[in-house]
Order: sequence, then structure tokens, then C-alpha cells
Amino acid sequence: MPSLPDPQFLSVGHADAARQIAYRRIEGAGPTIVWLGGFKSDMSGTKAEALAAFAAATDRAFLRFDYSGHGESPGLFEDGTISRWAEEAAAIVALAGEAPILVGSSMGGWIALLVTRQLARPAGGMVLIAPAPDFTEALMWKAFPEAVKRQIETEGQWVRPSPYDAGGYPITRALIEDGRKNLVLGGLIETGCPVHVLQGMQDEDVPWQHAMDMVARIARDDVVVTLVKDGDHRLSRPEDITRLTEAVAAMAGG
Repeated sequence: MPSLPDPQFLSVGHADAARQIAYRRIEGAGPTIVWLGGFKSDMSGTKAEALAAFAAATDRAFLRFDYSGHGESPGLFEDGTISRWAEEAAAIVALAGEAPILVGSSMGGWIALLVTRQLARPAGGMVLIAPAPDFTEALMWKAFPEAVKRQIETEGQWVRPSPYDAGGYPITRALIEDGRKNLVLGGLIETGCPVHVLQGMQDEDVPWQHAMDMVARIARDDVVVTLVKDGDHRLSRPEDITRLTEAVAAMAGG
């Protein structure tokens, strides 16, 4: 993979505790496509790189970033919460101008839904890949054995094994408790824009039924769902990348 130019940094949060958020921008025609990555992912991942190449080849504006504690953004991953990462995402999206196209992967799908609540005007559209709204509660906490729940509650943290990281993912009490303040699946979801969901049916991290529960709650008719029968959570195969770029191109206006 060729080396990337140095990122720019955006200061987010109160001055005495501001986080420096790394981001990269490709100038081009609007609307700006904004990449919102997943839990423990960064902006150099396969799908983000593919969208950057797509944007450069088609002269489209593109913006991607790393949440604090991820990739090139400093900070400890263990300090992260959904509220914190959504605040950072909203600050980055504010750089994108009007009617951006939000492309959210896994946790980034939840973050995208939270960011739209803060926009003065609706997004131009959303493409959500294996979206995981409410995952801290619905997909983690409810599935954890009682012993794991007790450890999180008493010790403040448990390291969850992961096939994507040999060191596992630290799951903190703050992450779980803050997640409960940001749940979106308890009622209608107002996006204000068209939505296209790409979901693998062999996804072991975010079951396709979870994505369909989200879709059922979106208060608009123009929601397109593409179920990939043999697709996993990452949806990073060449054919998956083609589906992604085609969905983004259609949402951005051809």
C-alpha cells in the first residue's frame, strides 16, 4: 500500500481536554462523501481506501477520519464512548458542507444516525454497511455471561477476544453505560434522507436481523436494503467493494 500524506488535525471538545482528530480530505465535486469507520477500525482500512480511490478517480469530494484512540488520532481507546466518538464525527461532518453523503460501517452506522440529529439540514443520503446501532447493549451486554457483566461492573473493564485483534477489544463500563444514553432502536428513526443498507447474511458480528430491525424503524419509504447471502461482517471482497462504490455513486448523484 502506498504511503499516505500526513493527516490534518481538528481539535474537538473543551479547550482544557480537547482531542486532536486526524482526518484526510480529497477535494472534488460535491456532495462530500464522509467515511465513518467502525469500532477499533481506522481510516486506512480496505473500504475507506477503496472509497478514497473511487473519489479520486471520479473527482468527488471525500473526507475520512479516525476517532480518538483509533488509528492516527491520539488518545486511549479505553477512554472512548459512543457520545465522545459521535461528537468527533459531528465536528468532522461539519467540514463537509451541505448535504454530505454519510457512509457508516458497523459502529459507524450508529454514529451516522446520531450525527444526523445534530445537522442543521439533512444529509444528502446514507450508505450503511453492516450497521450496528445500539450494539453495546443489544449485541454486547445482553449476550455477555453474568461473570463478564460482573467483571465490567466491578473492575470497570473486560477484554473481549477478537479475530481482528490479537490483543482483544477492551470493553469498559463507561462504554456500556454511555451507550445506553444513545440508543436509537426504541422508536422511529428520523434520517431525513435516503438510506441504502449493505448487509452480509453470514455476518457473525452484526446479524442481518439486527440491520432489518433498524430498517423497520426508519421513518421513510426510500430505504434500499442489499442482503449479500454469502457476505461476512467486513464486506471487503472485490465484489463487495463494487457494491459499495455503486451505492455511494448512486446516492451522490450518479
